[in-house]
Amino acid sequence: MSNEADGGYWKSARQVVSPNCDARPTDEVSLLLIHAISLPPGQFSGGAIEALFTNQLIPDEHPFFAEITHLRVSAHFLIRRDGQCVQFVDTNQRAWHAGRSCWWDNRERALRTALNDFSIGIELEGDDVTPFTKAQYRALAAVTQWLIARYTLLDRSRITSHAHVAPLRKTDPGPAFDWAYFDQCLARNAF
Repeated sequence: MSNEADGGYWKSARQVVSPNCDARPTDEVSLLLIHAISLPPGQFSGGAIEALFTNQLIPDEHPFFAEITHLRVSAHFLIRRDGQCVQFVDTNQRAWHAGRSCWWDNRERALRTALNDFSIGIELEGDDVTPFTKAQYRALAAVTQWLIARYTLLDRSRITSHAHVAPLRKTDPGPAFDWAYFDQCLARNAF
């Protein structure tokens, strides 16, 4: 669980409350999932991602929106192309980001499901083919360091992609995500 008594809100993030969350069944936070999203697909900027995560997406604004407006999803954080971080869910709460997925936990030597129960979800505004920005990597490294400092079970070995935990249905953040550069950013800003 968190090593701070206050809520799980990162002071560097703009807060936008999502109703798509609930209580975690335990205090465990031990996995960080990195996602990518663009709405409409392949387009960046605008308010569609925030609208999706707050159940305010207008189906008539784009044909794709009509297909997904029924979804009730969220992530803890969204990192925009300019590096701005938006927080939708308190990290002590369960956000609805992983979907049907599973993960091999080397520490527990077990295949785990119900990943939302013990994970943090961070969405990067992007897609599988467009390189992410340096500002996004810097923001991702900063929030990751904050999370690692808060949750004692979380470390670099417990950070993975949505594609890794749901390989038959998800590809994000895709080959455009530079894991080596992310690791360099983490090391550069080490505690």
